[in-house]
Amino acid sequence: MFTGIIEAIGTIRALTPKGGDVRVLVETGKLDLADVKLGDSIAVNGVCLTAVELPGNGFWADVSRETLARTAFIDLKAGSRVNLEKALTPSSRLGGHLVSGHVDGVGEVVAREDNARAVQFRIRAPRELARYIALKGSITVDGTSLTVNAVNGAEFELTIVPHTLGETIMADYRPGRQVNLEVDLLARYLERLMLGDKAAEPKASGLTESFLAEHGYLNK
Repeated sequence: MFTGIIEAIGTIRALTPKGGDVRVLVETGKLDLADVKLGDSIAVNGVCLTAVELPGNGFWADVSRETLARTAFIDLKAGSRVNLEKALTPSSRLGGHLVSGHVDGVGEVVAREDNARAVQFRIRAPRELARYIALKGSITVDGTSLTVNAVNGAEFELTIVPHTLGETIMADYRPGRQVNLEVDLLARYLERLMLGDKAAEPKASGLTESFLAEHGYLNK
């Protein structure tokens, strides 16, 4: 679990395809790794990854096919800046909201404009996530816990203050940018509960071999 309060901005240093998925090296910048051990979780742009190697100035992690298919991780490359947060501990201060690190979908930045010293962003969510996004509710964008200031259909607005712009990768956002979205945990579980017996009915997976091949994660 995480809080959505970004602790550092890191940099992707390597992305190595391995048997259909990928291994990634993240340089962690100012993030303190003194208490991190192999097997610990670190959120990278809101994606919960497991540290499998600790070279000293960062960590290596494996990124599964599921993660590649469901997140904007597929757009990252060497040199990309990323938001980082270590997993929540019992003594941590919950400054944002409870975040699982399991991305629900990929949104798109559709507008950016200055609002005094802040910046106003409008983001379009996938249609299937729109029902979970509420005015003044919480949403996680690339791992950052944020408050929704307006909602219009599948689009929502965020007002980002200078501190958040400086401590996250949101200063880099421009229209067309793909971002990871995680909706509020309570809304997701409440909907599942309301399905009743229908929750046991199978649902087809959206992950296909053609998707993975198109993005270079399957050997020819």
